[in-house]
Amino acid sequence: MSIKEHVVVVGGGQAGSSVVTKLRALGFEGDISLYCSENVLPYQRPPLSKKYLLGELDVERLFLRSAGFYSDQKIQVHLGVEVTAIDRQAKTLTCDGENISYDKLVFSTGSRPLRLPASIGGDLEGVLTVRNLRDVDLMAKEFVQDRHVLIVGGGYIGLEAAAVAATRGLKVTLVEMADRILKRVAAPETSVFFRDLHKQHGVNVLENTGLERLVGEGRVKSAVLSDGSEIDVDFVIVGIGILPETTLAESIGIKLNNGIETDAFGMTSDPSIYAAGDCASFPMDGAHIRLESVQNAIDQAELIAKNIMGAQEHYRPKPWFWSDQFDVKLQIAGLNTGYNRVVTRPGAKANSGSFWYFRGNQLLAVDAMNDARSYMVGKRLIEAGKSPDAALLENPAIDLKSLLK
Repeated sequence: MSIKEHVVVVGGGQAGSSVVTKLRALGFEGDISLYCSENVLPYQRPPLSKKYLLGELDVERLFLRSAGFYSDQKIQVHLGVEVTAIDRQAKTLTCDGENISYDKLVFSTGSRPLRLPASIGGDLEGVLTVRNLRDVDLMAKEFVQDRHVLIVGGGYIGLEAAAVAATRGLKVTLVEMADRILKRVAAPETSVFFRDLHKQHGVNVLENTGLERLVGEGRVKSAVLSDGSEIDVDFVIVGIGILPETTLAESIGIKLNNGIETDAFGMTSDPSIYAAGDCASFPMDGAHIRLESVQNAIDQAELIAKNIMGAQEHYRPKPWFWSDQFDVKLQIAGLNTGYNRVVTRPGAKANSGSFWYFRGNQLLAVDAMNDARSYMVGKRLIEAGKSPDAALLENPAIDLKSLLK
């Protein structure tokens, strides 16, 4: 491609930062502009609900790169700027009333949290979500010992927030409408493990329990649950899922399919526009899927940078995820979609072990709790397309590394 071309990236998260960084690393000499709606440099999001909320991580350590890095690399970073319109025919975008030309455009707009409806009190003060730095800075002020927090939603975000709150000495009640926490993303074995872990730390986990409404005048004071009970609360954290941020793409007629649809090269229905990260869906095993993870955002973004430079590589994801709760590090390799059997491998110490997901005899994924070896071996097996004998996994006397041979 011409070195005179201008690449514009809309969205300043992990994917956006990775695209611009990789372009320069590959020797792209054209202009690069990164538009960030937040008024801070691109930063890591996973620590927000973990170490940052606990006060164990300074904000500067969240930044992916320093301001000096972007300046040295001649990457124009525009902070606190919303892109309000795009003209695909003219190849221009509008922000702050100014039109900017582009040759290639990348959407890395991320996702937005689902919120409770105002009709049930979702707009009351003290009802919070966990998505960006501002959210967590507001939330941190609420974390005062002995206050009562209600967590709505038993997914990973809700559980991580519950763990931080309990660690900080708050009274914690978590409600989950389904019959078990983590139902959408994990096997019953993993759900039981984390339910027990939270109960050990004093979290009141209420499954099969929904939120009917929040009560308060201006600020939330109590919550009425689906069983008819009403509990006093000081604040509420909502962790009921996210939606891909596709508003801008949809407004210009880009094809959507569980997010901004891309092909195997990361290209959207417009050949001049790409998408990466939480906002993007890509083809895998006959369907379009989205992966909400840091590694996916980085890998997709770097692939797009290569393809902008002419590589024409297909995206082949290597899914892995993690979650920190109390003294447990959960590491997940692979995707468990379609599993019909779970094999349990005991851990060497308390609050450790692993669950291995199979479809028939095919290994799909592994959940490893305080068990880095199971995670690493499982990840390598899955990436190599190998499936070990389940009986060997269940035997703690078997050296896992022998399964890689």
